Amino acid sequence: MRLSQMLFVTLREDPAEAEVPSHKLLLRAGYMRRIASGVYAYLPLLWRVLNKISDIVRDEMNATGAQECLLPQLQPAELWRESGRWDTYTKAEGIMFALTDRRQQEVSLGPTHEEVITAIARDMIRSYRQLPLHLYQIQTKFRDEIRPRFGLLRGREFIMKDGYSFHTDETSLKATYEEMYTAYSNILRRCGLEFRAVDADSGAIGGSGSTEFMVLAAAGEDEVLYTEDGNYAANVEKAVSLPVEAVPSTFTQFEKLDTPNTPTIESLAQFLKCSPTQIVKNVLYQAVFDNGRQVLVLVSIRGDQDVNEVKLTNELTKLATHYGGTTMLALAVPDAEAQRQWAAKPLPLGYINPGLEDDYINGGKDLEPKFLRLCDRTALDLKNFVTGSNEAGYHVVGANWGKEFVLPKQVVDVRKATAGDHALHNPSQTLQTARGIEIGHIFQLGTKYSKALGATFTSETGEELPLMMGCYGVGVSRLAQAAVEQSYDKNGIIWPVSIAPYQVIVVIPNMGDDRQVEAAKAIYKELLAIGVEALLDDRDERAGVKFKDADLIGIPYRIVTGRALGDGKVEVVERATGITQEVALTDVVALVKGWIDEELLAIR
Repeated sequence: MRLSQMLFVTLREDPAEAEVPSHKLLLRAGYMRRIASGVYAYLPLLWRVLNKISDIVRDEMNATGAQECLLPQLQPAELWRESGRWDTYTKAEGIMFALTDRRQQEVSLGPTHEEVITAIARDMIRSYRQLPLHLYQIQTKFRDEIRPRFGLLRGREFIMKDGYSFHTDETSLKATYEEMYTAYSNILRRCGLEFRAVDADSGAIGGSGSTEFMVLAAAGEDEVLYTEDGNYAANVEKAVSLPVEAVPSTFTQFEKLDTPNTPTIESLAQFLKCSPTQIVKNVLYQAVFDNGRQVLVLVSIRGDQDVNEVKLTNELTKLATHYGGTTMLALAVPDAEAQRQWAAKPLPLGYINPGLEDDYINGGKDLEPKFLRLCDRTALDLKNFVTGSNEAGYHVVGANWGKEFVLPKQVVDVRKATAGDHALHNPSQTLQTARGIEIGHIFQLGTKYSKALGATFTSETGEELPLMMGCYGVGVSRLAQAAVEQSYDKNGIIWPVSIAPYQVIVVIPNMGDDRQVEAAKAIYKELLAIGVEALLDDRDERAGVKFKDADLIGIPYRIVTGRALGDGKVEVVERATGITQEVALTDVVALVKGWIDEELLAIR
């Protein structure tokens, strides 16, 4: 492609709306343009990148025997109501674009396709002889992000590969799950990316187990905790660990103490000259279930620990049926306005203890009249602990479960694992931290959707059973930007050879020099003839502008027909290292082709 004929405009300054480096660079380098908040046009250079990623994804998926299809983006609300996720996606998470058509029927733009594919399986799969079956698509998805940001990393419209498998039993499902683990690892390796596969929370998708594939990058939104022995890695939302040992309490008898101005664990520990591990803090949450029922949740946890709200949400979801619901819609620490709606009297914030009386709740039609009390395991074995007194400015010390306070019936693990904790699998290993960008996620769904939508098959013994399911997603457009976030420098993007829009850019420094022009055209044609993806910069621009643009757009190799032509040589620059060398005009094409082939072979 000749650059003079391409839709190609670069910017010298960072766009105001861009926050992370990859977002800035893709806009500056002319790869995309913002159309609306969270909505971008993929311009020719980026479209080539996306097609290359899609080709790698297809190659790996097809190698497993998965079949490609294309599912509708417009989905009827009835399917989502059958699965029980309509309210979750439209109200709780609120990420689904939902609308009413001219016939007053509710429809949505698909953020995912579990319901649609399960409905197809319900209609078409009859016998165990048709299983296992694995279908996938590469398609645009829509999610109504409350705060779109970081370009393609959190947009409202994006390209995704999503796949769904159907099985007779869990053994078959796990086999495909492991197959997808390998395929996804291959995809990221072939895209030239450094990544880590981690245990993850299944979230609104659901299922018994899931793994996220994280591209490691400093600007990643997700925190990954891992051990250096390579035997454990998890998203911080899912991570488990051994907390540090609690320091034995120095208080031997129960008493109430004047502790002015100590509403925080840090201030209290300093005032009492005790360890935060001797303190039981009590965190108040307001939960809303999908039937509108509201429950006030009091979590007792060791003072040096924090509540992992994803784990807490999962625990509350398990209890939803106790309150007449099926899932959680919202979870929040009630602010002053929320408290005014239900508090019968001012709460002793900062001084609450596990026995906070239920009469603080004013009651109401949709409000549970009693606190749901949960105890995190870190607080379970504490003896003679410190906690609030339910009176501002006072705490109690020397308290014990079963004596001064009733141990909550629900003992749960809702603590947030942190870097420095000891690993469960090997306490000599401590958790390390890294930042990552989630690119892929695979799930063992089990029978969650097949039972809800009535998708069954007839087994070998003639029994009608629900289909076992798995689902597997890769963010194609997200992967493209993650590659930039992982590999760039002060001059611009550094693309891996396998997904670069072009492998080589041939630059003519002086369009007025016929010898430079003819040599560049000859190299360009020869590269194309042997299958190298080449770009010819034949624009009527200064050499400095062309060199800066070449660095900015990140093409792996640059060939310059400059002053060295007098000696029968051209300049070759490797973008990743910046190494420059002069190469004989007659050797340059074969040399660069060899480098490209070597790099592509290394990641196969």
